[in-house]
Amino acid sequence: MVSRRGSGSRDRNGGPVEAAGYLVEAISELIQIADVHRLDMLCYLLDMARLEANEIVRHRNGCRSESK
Repeated sequence: MVSRRGSGSRDRNGGPVEAAGYLVEAISELIQIADVHRLDMLCYLLDMARLEANEIVRHRNGCRSESK
């Protein structure tokens, strides 16, 4: 996986909070697919990734609202 940390990458991609929010939604769909096929370990691992992404969104949004 290639990491792109150029100065313009945040402008094009909306930033890390928006990316994490998108990942929460996308991973939720993947969990549904894995669940239908009873891929329990994948469900577990995807859920951990979803929780981590959701925590990023929650933490960063919380920090913004506290600073106002």
